[in-house]
Amino acid sequence: MADQPLLARYAEALDLFTERVHAITPDQWAAPTPCTEWTVRDLVNHLAVEQMWVPPLVTDGSSLADQGEALEGDLLGDDPVATWDAVAAGARAAFREPGALDRTVDLSFGETPAAHYCAQMTADAVVHAWDLARAIGADERIPRPLVDFSVREVAPYAVDLEASGLFAAPVEPPQGADAQTKLLALLGRQA
Repeated sequence: MADQPLLARYAEALDLFTERVHAITPDQWAAPTPCTEWTVRDLVNHLAVEQMWVPPLVTDGSSLADQGEALEGDLLGDDPVATWDAVAAGARAAFREPGALDRTVDLSFGETPAAHYCAQMTADAVVHAWDLARAIGADERIPRPLVDFSVREVAPYAVDLEASGLFAAPVEPPQGADAQTKLLALLGRQA
């Protein structure tokens, strides 16, 4: 993967989120998260469902419409950690297929280069790893390469994220804030 920096960042983001998922204790699944509408289980489900979309979109060339409601609701089952591990592995494999990043995927907002989709998925996993860490009291530090990658990915469209209803409005970072705090502020989070 040395010749594919995007795949390396994606793998690192999934690894970071996976570490947090494996740190969840049984009594934390119903705990609140910085995503005010979501519990820990809801947050993990959100990321898991996002990973479930990757193989049909990237490998099979399906569209969101083709999938219908198949990937809606709580799909974590009785063993959410095992479900997460399985779907993360499937998504990694789909993006790693030869030529996968050269394909086009059909998303809710239209046809998108698979490389852009992978970059969006990477940034989303990064910020939600922080959300999960905050919710369960785990290490909130995000490795600097992932912070820098996520800022480059999100900055061009950050102002539009609030309108999507999925993100809070950006907040002003404190004076002298580090790069991670600035990234989180850009996405409506206060570190």
